[in-house]
Amino acid sequence: MNQDLEKLHPYPFEKLRNLFADRQPPDLPHIALSIGEPKHTTPAFIANALIEHMGALGNYPTTKGISALRETIADWLTQRFQLPLHSIDPDKQVLPVNGTREALFAFAQAVIERHTQPLVIAPNPFYQIYEGAALLAGAELAFTPCIAENHYQPDFSAIQAADWRRCQLLYICSPGNPTGAIIPLETLQSLIELAEKYDFIIASDECYSELYFNEAQAPVGLLQAAAAMGNTAYRRCVVFHSLSKRSNAPGLRSGFVAGDADVLARFLHYRTYHGCAMPVQHQQASITAWRDETHVQQNRDQYQRKFHHVINKLRPVLPVQQPQASFYLWVKTPYNDKVFARDLYQQQHISVLPGSYLSRSVEGINPGTGHVRMALVAELQECVEAAERIVNFMT
Repeated sequence: MNQDLEKLHPYPFEKLRNLFADRQPPDLPHIALSIGEPKHTTPAFIANALIEHMGALGNYPTTKGISALRETIADWLTQRFQLPLHSIDPDKQVLPVNGTREALFAFAQAVIERHTQPLVIAPNPFYQIYEGAALLAGAELAFTPCIAENHYQPDFSAIQAADWRRCQLLYICSPGNPTGAIIPLETLQSLIELAEKYDFIIASDECYSELYFNEAQAPVGLLQAAAAMGNTAYRRCVVFHSLSKRSNAPGLRSGFVAGDADVLARFLHYRTYHGCAMPVQHQQASITAWRDETHVQQNRDQYQRKFHHVINKLRPVLPVQQPQASFYLWVKTPYNDKVFARDLYQQQHISVLPGSYLSRSVEGINPGTGHVRMALVAELQECVEAAERIVNFMT
């Protein structure tokens, strides 16, 4: 067996099941705020497109995907992130993937040179796939803490030059999971300059980029930052996007990777052996989703309403702040986060995720400790009921 498997931590939801294993909750409907699985209705036109193209079940899909989907994605990127016209080549700079989770993991396996003491740098707290991908690619990990004093932004200034020299891959997540913090344009550009100086690749997880609350100020993306500084070849920049959150279609398993053509050529070569081509009918349904913004706006409106109601109810009992983006509340707890989550489950039958399960201790400090992540993914009334139960719990 691959000995690197022994380095993997239990997944956060496995830890959560163990935390609740000997607890008997009250006879109340369970409300899950722990898992970031969208619960809004998937738009009917996406399902209809999927059904319409079920005849494609008789065809093997290609790893590279159909040209119409790659062209649609290139158009969407150009419009959404104000990129120079034709700066994204659909043939060389876009690759459909089966959701960003699969791609974020596979990417590290393709780009890490494991014989040179490679280092992967990631935020802390973080999406667990970054860690697993790095360890199974034979790399070491260095973490950048995302703490309140730095507005939950990764503190890149704390990374030593020796670590930048060893770095082969930098994972960033903006808007962040679990904090919802958006990395500013200037910071993204400084990272691109560091990537050029020290010869590493930036993998920007942007799967929450369409869940924001200020319609006049959408989150900036890595390709947008690169283009603004004249890097219209998007050297060393690769972005990951998904329809799971944007279009409430997690079961479609549809996303894409875009950016540096040379990097994507090597990633495509890897993926031809990986055996992970997106089914053609899913690609056709994805085209309809990427071409429509009305349902995305409606989706944001639903989240805006939920945050408004939930925050107003929780604010008298917990120090809650609306995030810049995403559908998570990153909440400071009045005592140990694991005990808080366990007590809340036992007394109110609500599950939240302890922040320490999403983080690693570095020099004795775990930046997720004393926080819980609440995913406001359920319908409005269920989220409101959860907030009311938490108020009862706190009082």
